[in-house]
Amino acid sequence: MKTNMGKLDKILRFLLALAVALLVYYDVLQGPLSYILMTVAVIFFLTSLTGFCPLYGLLGISSGKSKKK
Repeated sequence: MKTNMGKLDKILRFLLALAVALLVYYDVLQGPLSYILMTVAVIFFLTSLTGFCPLYGLLGISSGKSKKK
């Protein structure tokens, strides 16, 4: 079963990644929390670019439009 991301999902992931990156850049987030959130932000950014989330695949979730057979 191929899972894919919907357009809204991709946009939200990209915006969240951008927000976290800006918060770290402007030193709003510091310390260990910033490293953890930046890791999540990088994952969100990459999954928004590729349109595929491995976790969605494991759980069988798809936020994309389903094609009727």
